[in-house]
Amino acid sequence: MKITIVGTGYVGLVTGACFSEVGIDVTCVDINKEKIDNLNKGIIPIYEPGLEKMVLRNYEKGRLHFTTDLASSLDECEVVFGAVGTPPDEDGSADLRYVIDVAREVGRNMNDYLIMVTKSTVPVGTASKVRAAIQEEIDKRGVDIKFDVASNPEFLKEGAAVDDFLKPDRIVIGLESEKAEKIMSRLYKPFTMNGHPVIFMDITSAEMTKYTANSMLATKISFMNDIANLCEIVGADVNMVRRGIGSDSRIGNKFIYPGAGYGGSCFPKDVKALIKTAEDFHYPLRVLKAVEDVNDYQKTVMYEKIAKFYNNDLKGKRIALWGLSFKPQTDDMREAPSLVIIQKLLDAGATVKAYDPVAIEEAKRILGDKIEYAPDQYDALIDADCLLLITEWPEFKFPNFNIIRKLLKESVIFDGRNVYDIEDIKERGFKYFCIGVDTTK
Repeated sequence: MKITIVGTGYVGLVTGACFSEVGIDVTCVDINKEKIDNLNKGIIPIYEPGLEKMVLRNYEKGRLHFTTDLASSLDECEVVFGAVGTPPDEDGSADLRYVIDVAREVGRNMNDYLIMVTKSTVPVGTASKVRAAIQEEIDKRGVDIKFDVASNPEFLKEGAAVDDFLKPDRIVIGLESEKAEKIMSRLYKPFTMNGHPVIFMDITSAEMTKYTANSMLATKISFMNDIANLCEIVGADVNMVRRGIGSDSRIGNKFIYPGAGYGGSCFPKDVKALIKTAEDFHYPLRVLKAVEDVNDYQKTVMYEKIAKFYNNDLKGKRIALWGLSFKPQTDDMREAPSLVIIQKLLDAGATVKAYDPVAIEEAKRILGDKIEYAPDQYDALIDADCLLLITEWPEFKFPNFNIIRKLLKESVIFDGRNVYDIEDIKERGFKYFCIGVDTTK
């Protein structure tokens, strides 16, 4: 079976590599020649555990190909996946120009029946626009070629995307014909044979499913952060509250950890897009608006704690920062809480020296020389007034506290992910501040 993936970003490259891993012949297409040239040399553009080895292995076996020529990849191709970006417009809506561009290019070059599958996260109604764009190009050519459109949203967690694809909780496919269902069933047979469920539905429902899933997870995060802030005010311990509610099977213990706010390429963008979709249909999503507001505020909470500790005078203060990426196991800094906190610290006159296991180069691209960059986590502490932890990388969870105490000017830690045990760290002589617990008592 032969398929084409258009777009070699995070979703496209993971999708292509994983399909090739189960024996599918995959061609990945991108208009970025430099990126394609690098992929053909074995240079992977993103950091994702397990992805590089998989790409190299399947490339060497001849199952995974990279090209800038979409037209040539359509020969004998049964399924084309569109996995291009859908960045937010100024009004929060998803920018579909790249999605439609792909559809038009397919319409200009296809010669036989195929399924145009949207893998990108897109708002309700996109499939009809894709269909119209393809049909318009076919009509211009004066030919009669049948095709189907489908929606197959991704549910990949950055840092665990390969596992998520190969061992999915569910595979959601929206389509409109029996022929398309048979082909998509054959494509995903290696996964269904291993017990992973495929849920077929209409295209509109599939488009809604992706936004709803991400918005629900974002809602759990913001809700818990809101509760954490209240816990701190009233004297409760949010860690105890979390354990108390997480044991309820109706709630569960995932996505109820308080922290410095969510970020990344999905949650912020998808929440905005769903809010905008609702507005387009004259229905206000009141809960999601609150989710967004809480998250915007939460990204400032750790800064406010630092400012309060230093009596709102941060001029000349040197802050050691651990963690730049929006979450562990990725170098993605899109909408990362670290960016908000760093800017507020700089605006207040502080300096920042940061360390992250994989996101340093991405930080340099975004921040340039606004901050200093440390070669390791302990170097960041030298002559710093305090330590601020923002991303809960595993290596930060069990550091050498004796070294931390020796390197810091004062034994002060601000923990934006509630990584450390409060009593333990206080016994070690640290002043410790986290989320959802008044540690000054």
